Amino acid sequence: LAFFGQFGRKGIGYFVDELQTSIGNILGLQHHWRLAIIGIGNLGAALANYKNFPLLGFHVAALFDIDEEIIGTEINGLRIYNFAKVKSVASRKMVDIGVITVPAAVAQDVANDLVDAGVRGLWNFAPVKLNVPPEIALVNEDLSISLSALSFHLTQNFRGNF
Repeated sequence: LAFFGQFGRKGIGYFVDELQTSIGNILGLQHHWRLAIIGIGNLGAALANYKNFPLLGFHVAALFDIDEEIIGTEINGLRIYNFAKVKSVASRKMVDIGVITVPAAVAQDVANDLVDAGVRGLWNFAPVKLNVPPEIALVNEDLSISLSALSFHLTQNFRGNF
């Protein structure tokens, strides 16, 4: 917290509401970021149904897939668009962040199309390292790393009890 500025009062501690607002401002949560989820399989659909995004200032604005059976259907009132229309739809809906939940083999192509569409940030769940321009914010989620970290903590905390 000291890295980001002066919080709290010496001898008193932190005022929780003030601290929460300050951290939210540092993280940019006062913005209303518009998300597009690409790949509406199990993970994409789960993210499309996630109820806490709005509490953090994130709004799912568009859903995309290539499966003709689900294109045109809806999740939470949002129509699933054909990914071929990503540039026009992302522009019209002013998408800030693309959420990539597609197979690794097509993730780079999806990222390239999102960058071409003007999306400024990518949240990548595909198990592949993406190459994007330096001005594009990129966060890679690797579920195996998180699960390995959990395994490490369990092993350290319960050593000898397995």
